[in-house]
Amino acid sequence: MRIFFYILIILLHLGCKSKQYDPSEPPEGFANNFNLKIAYSIGAIDQTQTKVEVPENIQEYKDLVYKAIDSTTLKLDIYHLKDLNRDAPLIVFIHGGAWEKGKKSNVLHYLVNYAKKGYVTATIQYRLSTKAKYPAQLVDVEDAVKWLKSHAADYHINNNKVAITGGSAGGHLAMQYAYSHSNNEPDSNGIATGVQAVINIYGPSDLTTEIAKNEERVHRLIGKTYEEAPEMYRKASPILFVNKNSPPTISFHGTLDELVPYEQSKKLHETLKANGVPSYYHELKGWPHAMDLSAKVFSYIQYHTDIFLEQHLK
Repeated sequence: MRIFFYILIILLHLGCKSKQYDPSEPPEGFANNFNLKIAYSIGAIDQTQTKVEVPENIQEYKDLVYKAIDSTTLKLDIYHLKDLNRDAPLIVFIHGGAWEKGKKSNVLHYLVNYAKKGYVTATIQYRLSTKAKYPAQLVDVEDAVKWLKSHAADYHINNNKVAITGGSAGGHLAMQYAYSHSNNEPDSNGIATGVQAVINIYGPSDLTTEIAKNEERVHRLIGKTYEEAPEMYRKASPILFVNKNSPPTISFHGTLDELVPYEQSKKLHETLKANGVPSYYHELKGWPHAMDLSAKVFSYIQYHTDIFLEQHLK
């Protein structure tokens, strides 16, 4: 009987699924993860369509090799409008998966949506923690960004307008790359290494917190516990690299996140602001980790990211 009571409350809470939704406003969340899981299980939440087809008007460059290391070949995919006739801003997407799983195609729905809007989008492979320990993942991101910038002329990329983004572990790597290259120094080929914007979707920004120090997935990333290698945990914490030259950042985080506490993004926002860096923090009450699997949350993230990119990238 109790479970039916909860279901009734949830359905009343959600209202009619076809009700008009304003993507500028945060979608109403849930009181706790128990209610949330029931809502997902009974299909009361419209889910994001993550398995999408590449439209006819989008040019796809798939499995471009950007690096070979330790008998591993790393690839990336690029998307843009077929009729794109100018250099356009680039958005680099990094997939999540606790650094130990996931694949570049996981973010195809983001890639296609932003390619439709006139951006060049790219998604990259990186060595997972089951194959190599940190900082191998960051080095791979660095090499992928370097490859994209050095091949800018081939894919209509504007090297002076680059954003980097990811969810969860992908958000962590995006922030780590952006903040550790804040000085935008040129590489050996004279190409500036920095990016102009960061989109952080519930990524961990500080691996020195008590929760992070005791997280086995972080142990597997670093290859050692915090007690064994505290300096490595600091070197893998994006928040500790924030400075006055760090790129503008927008963060999205749910208050029911049980994997990465939302306080991580809140503290990052405060640190960026303290350094005079434009920062925008969206705290979504009653939403969990991977909250963008909800179609409403996905729309909300896109709506505010569009505004952010219009202001800081275009």
